[in-house]
Amino acid sequence: MNIAIIPARKNSKRIKNKNIKFFFGKPVISYAIKCAEKSKLFDRIIVSTDSKKIAKIAQEFGAEVPFLRPKKISLDKANTIDVIKHTLNWLSEKNVNPDYVCCIYPVTPLLKIYDLKKAYFIIKKNNYDFVISSAKYDHPLERSFEIKKNKIKLFDSKKVNSRTQKLKIFDHDAGQFYWGKKKSWIKNKNILTEKCFAYRLPKSRAQDVDNIEDWKFVEKIFKLNY
Repeated sequence: MNIAIIPARKNSKRIKNKNIKFFFGKPVISYAIKCAEKSKLFDRIIVSTDSKKIAKIAQEFGAEVPFLRPKKISLDKANTIDVIKHTLNWLSEKNVNPDYVCCIYPVTPLLKIYDLKKAYFIIKKNNYDFVISSAKYDHPLERSFEIKKNKIKLFDSKKVNSRTQKLKIFDHDAGQFYWGKKKSWIKNKNILTEKCFAYRLPKSRAQDVDNIEDWKFVEKIFKLNY
């Protein structure tokens, strides 16, 4: 049994009502729900939220919302693993014990069924705790710098003049999905373990949405490619 869990709390800080903000005529969370549904990978699609409004919208688009998330795991400091564990513990009380669980973030209109499926086959065939979506940094991290009081502090002064081809390639969490075995979600405090596989997405499908500029950029990509 596979279960998709979509964490979608209220009171987003930088974009008001981000998880249900309209994206080309539909609440943005609906794209994550429909992608999970159309993939045919999941026996159940559950939205974990502390909002009755989000719950109603999620249900209208076909997701289950069997409970409202407790306040203690709905604050800014709450992390994804705690939210997934809470849902799994709730399911366990109902004698539901999935083999694999995929956390899909609600603001992922660029998510492709192909990526969900390929990442699932990777975790199913290998001994990984997690398979996460990742994306390559556009610019070499070793040439990055921090600005403090209008002064530049280099990340690595020894590499600042190195040729790009000789610098390492670094990835970051793409903020789209995390596949994990049930036992991995329960036992781990961090997703990025040594037994975590990074499934790299192309830049065109790997835009995280943290602010309104990100939102507008994703709209442009969606309009051109979807």
